[in-house]
Amino acid sequence: MDFPTNWDIDSYRASYESDEHWELRRRFMEVHKEKFGEEELVCLAQTFTNIEFLGCRYPSDTMKLVAELSKDVAKDFRKKRESRLKRTFVQASDAAEAKVKRIRK
Repeated sequence: MDFPTNWDIDSYRASYESDEHWELRRRFMEVHKEKFGEEELVCLAQTFTNIEFLGCRYPSDTMKLVAELSKDVAKDFRKKRESRLKRTFVQASDAAEAKVKRIRK
């Protein structure tokens, strides 16, 4: 199918969106601009970044489609993210126990 491709991707950048988030979402739209209509692609791109950055989950068909479409788009981003420091979460009970043990020494 042919879709109009003369729409402006940059008009979809949100004022609160970080450069990193926008670049990934923008890249997704650039790669797939000729495969989907504008509204559908904008929605898929937002879904993609919601999954990538926020860990959102969607129905399995949507997850499969976005995974397939994002394969090459997110490859470099995911490599960079692997080398970053990772957060470690500690349960409150474990933190309290560790604090008590240090006080008793």
